[in-house]
Amino acid sequence: MTQAILKIKNLHVDFKTPSGNFHAVKGVRFDINAGETMALVGESGSGKSVSALSVMKLLPYPAASHREGSSIIFNGAELIDKDESYMRGVRGQQIGMIFQEPQSALNPLHTIEKQIGEVLKIHQGMNGAEASTRILELMDMVELSNMKQRLNAYPHELSGGQKQRVMIAMALANKPELLTADEPTTALDVTVQAQILALLQNLQKELNMSMLLITHDLSVVEKMADHVCVMRHGELLESNSAKDLFAKPAHEYTKMLLNTRPKGMARPIEAGAPKLVTGEHLKVHFPLSKNIFGKPTKLLKAVDDISITIKRGETLGVVGESGSGKSTLGLAVLKLLNAEGALEFDGRVVSKLNRKAMRPLRSRMQIVFQDPYASLSPRMSIAQIIGEGLALHRSELSKSDRDDLVIDALKDVAMNPDTRHRYPHEFSGGQRQRVAIARAVVLAPEFIVLDEPTSALDVSVQAEIVDLLRELQERKNLSYMFISHDLRVVRAMSHNVLVMKDGQVIEQGSAEEIFNSPKEPYTKALLEAAMNLRAA
Repeated sequence: MTQAILKIKNLHVDFKTPSGNFHAVKGVRFDINAGETMALVGESGSGKSVSALSVMKLLPYPAASHREGSSIIFNGAELIDKDESYMRGVRGQQIGMIFQEPQSALNPLHTIEKQIGEVLKIHQGMNGAEASTRILELMDMVELSNMKQRLNAYPHELSGGQKQRVMIAMALANKPELLTADEPTTALDVTVQAQILALLQNLQKELNMSMLLITHDLSVVEKMADHVCVMRHGELLESNSAKDLFAKPAHEYTKMLLNTRPKGMARPIEAGAPKLVTGEHLKVHFPLSKNIFGKPTKLLKAVDDISITIKRGETLGVVGESGSGKSTLGLAVLKLLNAEGALEFDGRVVSKLNRKAMRPLRSRMQIVFQDPYASLSPRMSIAQIIGEGLALHRSELSKSDRDDLVIDALKDVAMNPDTRHRYPHEFSGGQRQRVAIARAVVLAPEFIVLDEPTSALDVSVQAEIVDLLRELQERKNLSYMFISHDLRVVRAMSHNVLVMKDGQVIEQGSAEEIFNSPKEPYTKALLEAAMNLRAA
């Protein structure tokens, strides 16, 4: 009989807040067997990460507390009542953790070698040559052999996939029996996601390690998990084997999660629709080094000779891995970055226009950024955030008229206008992204660049935002440049698709052609990685 390495029984977590007690986790119970992967699934705020952090006692005690009867048994030992000294021996040594955002979790002031070495020193007392040997072994283990000569590199000098592999190396440095992986692939490109998931599976088998996987991505769960627990509002709604849960979900909420992945196709544009945005031979080159005369000697060709056309009412999907140049292309088309080449907007040549000459056109072209929390000022109310562009571009309007337009914009994105005097931190991720979209549409633009607008959102919220963007496009005849590494969302949104790699266009064509009959090996690799994530 398989032995359970972790037993959670009747787990409750409360937080003290200025407005009173918040009951975040309500009587959760599950076991994880040796060598098994258990997935905790749910939307933001479901309590899945709080449950996982409780295992390592990483919650902000005493603001956080567990009710009497809560139990977390790891390898036969009750952890609920253990002190910090005991838990320091458990963390890293017996239970490792991969955090959601490696850039935030890694120390920006320390080299990769120092950060991995610190884990070895604290838990095993390793120093000098012994630690160096183990670090090199870990580099091989997480398939970063090419990083052995760059151990003095800092986190910002690494790609997203490399940073995540370093996090995995740190988590596995002391050969833990249980690995907790909190959204380990959320911020990664589809090809890197597939690589990281394959790496985790291989390491799990090699080390006979158990895994607690926290995620809202059902594609990852379907591929990785042996058992699944579905959480909502702090409660455990359903627990079953992954095979049975995906084949026959019992709870209505689970059925909703499985059925709300972004789907459908972009609605056809009008026949004979005129061109709105045209770019020919666009180039954005950044100097990496200069000689003593200030002349660039080495260039980063972020966008290298790309031509695009976007018609009224059309969505151009731009896909590619991190560093491919897709966001740079979007900024260049908006003239937020200087670019060589010819650029036209609504038949007007804008390539050579300076900032002052571009200003009258700014209200007609807008952008929605990837992270709504980072792009919204925490010091401004929702009404101020949405109305800021009106104050700049529609200064002739009275305060009352601007407020009416803010209300209309909130209605456009299906939000209650009465919430406009609240602040960004009072809203969920999906609601904040709706606010960001409202800020863009309030100026009645004709063209919007959408830069990864759904990547940080739960799958059900992604589907809502995709439906909202398509509805706004149809009603207002908007043109979009939709930048994303999530091919499911791109397929649901785009009429035409442009595939980028290293600043160049690898392939372009209609969405149907790209997704059904890709011609280039790179495009095929992207699609294969996306399909592999969906395969059980």
